[in-house]
Amino acid sequence: MDAHSKRTGQTRRVHAVFCPIVPPHVLDHLSRSGDPVLYEPARRTLEHDALQRTRRRITTVRMTAGPAAPGEAPEAEKKPRRTISDAEHREQLPGTKVRSEGEDPVDDASVNRAYAGLGATFELFLKAFSRFSIDGAGMPLDATVHYGEKYGNAFWDGERMVFGDGDGEVFRDFTLPVDVIGHELTHGVTQHTVNLAYFGQSGALNESVSDVFGSLIKQYGLGQSADQADWLIGDGLFTDRVEGVALRSMKAPGTAYDDDVLGKDPQPATMEDYVHTGSDNGGVHINSGIPNHAFYRLATGLGGNAWERAGRIWYDALTSGDLAPDADFAAFAGATVSAAASRFGEGGPEREAVVKSWSAVGVSPAEQAPA
Repeated sequence: MDAHSKRTGQTRRVHAVFCPIVPPHVLDHLSRSGDPVLYEPARRTLEHDALQRTRRRITTVRMTAGPAAPGEAPEAEKKPRRTISDAEHREQLPGTKVRSEGEDPVDDASVNRAYAGLGATFELFLKAFSRFSIDGAGMPLDATVHYGEKYGNAFWDGERMVFGDGDGEVFRDFTLPVDVIGHELTHGVTQHTVNLAYFGQSGALNESVSDVFGSLIKQYGLGQSADQADWLIGDGLFTDRVEGVALRSMKAPGTAYDDDVLGKDPQPATMEDYVHTGSDNGGVHINSGIPNHAFYRLATGLGGNAWERAGRIWYDALTSGDLAPDADFAAFAGATVSAAASRFGEGGPEREAVVKSWSAVGVSPAEQAPA
């Protein structure tokens, strides 16, 4: 149940946001390659994504309070309900159902990876944050694999996860990195909580929150501490021909790739290098590097498992009900400071660490209004 529904018990309608994992600037670089093997799939992917964005702007999703608030369902009933479909390289959703909850693995590795990734996301949110699925009320988790012909992206469409197979030249199968799956499903969590507007700083926060929890899902599954984690988003997604390790680095924004075809990773780590642009909804995939780096600094500064303190603070801020959909970096930073104080104490090391992490990236937390 989202914060609005808790307070009012009313249905809330929001515009569904098309949230792809691969930024348009990456695909744009590919589309300008002189090699048709590279530019043809990239151009088709860009055209598809542009059409999806237009459709999402005019599509409204009705969000209601679920049958039970988080924590009200009996523990034994808090199980995922996963359905995986196969688009069979067409662009029609949902496709043919090929695996449902509790069924044995199939011969298709993409189906099994998607199934496992949905489960890993469900487990992290339930075990670490007591959140019952992405809406907090047991929402079924649906995904479609083998979408389109050499489609070079994965996205959350407001209702389901959709995975392309990649072109095999630059991108591998998008079900390979579990943090990509977690990233996209976390857009659903954001949609059902603060519903951050997908433009400018609020849009960059939307993307960053998905990177944060995508990374935590990977770390939780691997049993990694903050110091052991690689803090990469999309590690293993690029083929060997790409000079790069991932789509983004939370540890060192701007260093994930530097490739003749893809260009150089444009993410800034601090406000000093904030990118002002009219493309990519105001640079949502670019400037997300700033709050990403703030979280990385907090998690490694606190040490231990990142989902236990740093992740808890971010989750509390996201679900507090105190953020507006158009919240900027300062507002979100202020919410995390308040969340740290509320959960760990006003004078605790956690609150001080949050303030320091935002200061390190050049963001001054906004004062929160008294409750």
